Amino acid sequence: MPTTLKAYICFGDGNRSPTMESIRRMKPRIDRAKIDATREADIRRQMRDDGHDDNGLGDFAPVVPPQLLRRQLGMTQAQFARALRIPLSTLRNWEQGRVLPDPAARSLLAIVAKNPKAALRALAA
Repeated sequence: MPTTLKAYICFGDGNRSPTMESIRRMKPRIDRAKIDATREADIRRQMRDDGHDDNGLGDFAPVVPPQLLRRQLGMTQAQFARALRIPLSTLRNWEQGRVLPDPAARSLLAIVAKNPKAALRALAA
């Protein structure tokens, strides 16, 4: 058997898949000199050319920590959950880090953080 065929396993459908041995023997296709020559300005330019935000955060919006917000408002967990119209267990899960608020809940927390009086008044209506 020729040595080139020893490095492959032939499956019933005729496709050949490389073995671990053949993968280890392959030379990397990475141009280290090109990577080392690439500067941050080059990366930012390439990102802009690809349509990505320059700040690297894209549409990222930080999650307002529910526990911090609740404490700033001077509310208990039960009061805060009632005010947000969510189950107390949901608030506890958020605060204990078991579950992250979903996008709608993150928006609600951001609104309450930005203007607590107006948000809580609207939710109480």
